[in-house]
Amino acid sequence: MIYTMVRAADWRSAESTGQYDGSANDKADGFLHFSTAAQLPGSAAKHRRGETDLMLVAVETARLGSALKWEPARGGQLFPHLYAPLQLSLVDSAVPLPLGPDGLHIFPPLDNSPAEES
Repeated sequence: MIYTMVRAADWRSAESTGQYDGSANDKADGFLHFSTAAQLPGSAAKHRRGETDLMLVAVETARLGSALKWEPARGGQLFPHLYAPLQLSLVDSAVPLPLGPDGLHIFPPLDNSPAEES
């Protein structure tokens, strides 16, 4: 399972079209940014700290096919990048991601099984 954090307004837009095309940063980079369960807290702290009204979107890696690439990013870690719009029919869950009083997000239980890197 891999995860991405999406602004709620963007997610509502995606629900009307059936696909999520990414944030402005995703579009500038040419791919949708995802994280594994282990990487997610660091990604949230670095890129979304203090941001309210987010959705946590979970997708099983096997559903994404060859458009999913594992590429080195922060600290040389391999991060999952999706080089295609995310079809909402492939999404396992999309839940609100609340913010704690410390400005860090409060995550639901995450699937920590090893991701398949391809």
